Amino acid sequence: MSIKNPASHPRTTQSVCIGDFTFESGEKLTQVELAYERSGPTDAPIVLICHALTGNQTAVGSKDEPGWWAGLIGNGCPIDTNRYQVITFNVLGGCHGSTGPASINPETGKVFRQSFPKVTIRDMVHAQYKALHRLGITEVYAIAGGSLGGMQTYEWGLLYPDFMEQLFILAATPYLSDYGIAFNHIGARAIQDDPSFKNGNYQSNEDLQGFEIARMTGMVTYRSSTLFEKRFDRSPSEKTSYEIQSYLDYQGDKIKERFDANSYLYLLEAMNNHDIGRDRNGWQNAASKYKAHVHTFSFEHDLLYPDELIRQFSVYPKKGSHHQISTDYGHDGFLVEFDHWGKWIEQKLKSL
Repeated sequence: MSIKNPASHPRTTQSVCIGDFTFESGEKLTQVELAYERSGPTDAPIVLICHALTGNQTAVGSKDEPGWWAGLIGNGCPIDTNRYQVITFNVLGGCHGSTGPASINPETGKVFRQSFPKVTIRDMVHAQYKALHRLGITEVYAIAGGSLGGMQTYEWGLLYPDFMEQLFILAATPYLSDYGIAFNHIGARAIQDDPSFKNGNYQSNEDLQGFEIARMTGMVTYRSSTLFEKRFDRSPSEKTSYEIQSYLDYQGDKIKERFDANSYLYLLEAMNNHDIGRDRNGWQNAASKYKAHVHTFSFEHDLLYPDELIRQFSVYPKKGSHHQISTDYGHDGFLVEFDHWGKWIEQKLKSL
């Protein structure tokens, strides 16, 4: 692979219209848009980034407002924006500029809300594929993502096996386990059973205490008990009895400011339905079909996406590697401590 290093490294945030789109369910929408961030040399090899559940297209961000993977991606970082062009889309069904439940239905002039078509991980990937072609991109060098982003990365390698050379799958299993579905169900029920939810016709996220509970439940599974013990150590709080309670209350309140509850429900359901083996004769058979190099990463103490299942998957691709990362963060390890594991991504990117 040749690396180009032009003098200017622009970052842009825009939207691209992919026109009509047909979902796996058979439902169709017109004028579908995907919002995206594009960073790095415009003629350099492309690394496509896929975001997690409450993430968005701002993976790199700016100096004043860093993105959610700033430090892993950027000037001189493991995914170096001097060497690679990095593109991230807000997923179909998201709420940060891409068409989703919070968007206006062009046919009715009203917000979609719960009338939005059911969306799957494969729908997300197909939409991004169309968006890349609208941008004049017919191949990428690598695709990377964690959690929901990792699910998308799994599907990219099967839906478009010749589109990329490398896949980096972090903190994601080939299918979502019953344990993961169980926690998603608790979160969904907390939102749906809130009297203010009104079948998705709520006036504002601020009215939804159930959304706060859903987020708090999620946060408990994203971090490890070891990390909570080290960070909070039963410390008392002025607002509540303990600091851990204040922390969860803060996280619950914060999600309402930056995410749409309907979109959250749609993405939870997409995660529930994630299974690379669906209509492919089982996940083991699907796992043997990858053409790209597949690099998987598991994180110690991850309750939802355990090393055992990711490691089991990793032996099936013809060209694969697996790394377990030692961390106290659990599932959220893929969002922090880049100096501990970013070197693996950097080395693999440079290996071809």
